[in-house]
Amino acid sequence: QVHLVESGGGLVHPGGSLRLSCAASAPTLRSSAMGWFRQVSGKEREFVAVISGTGAYAFYADSVKGRFTISRDNAEYTLSLQMNNLKPEDTALYYCAGRNGVGIPRDPNEYHVWGQGTQVTVSS
Repeated sequence: QVHLVESGGGLVHPGGSLRLSCAASAPTLRSSAMGWFRQVSGKEREFVAVISGTGAYAFYADSVKGRFTISRDNAEYTLSLQMNNLKPEDTALYYCAGRNGVGIPRDPNEYHVWGQGTQVTVSS
């Protein structure tokens, strides 16, 4: 069974940057879409960014478009999220997710492999 482990979260001032990484324990997911999702306590998990199996296509939530960039390295089994110009409303627990199948869904329910999450806090 493949496992996902996120890293790179932390505390940053508004306008700052962070880079999240997600390492997969096996190449099982490398042909399918992967994504980043986030969740604030008491709210539902929400879509942030997803990327196709080849990395050729990526989609972003409107709230992060132009500030976040998702990428993947299938040779290293890693997924990344570069976050620039961070805002307090970006504060959340960020999850990496993977799946087996076609398409590039934005619905977190379409993903069946999840990491434990990494906390991002944006505050002055």
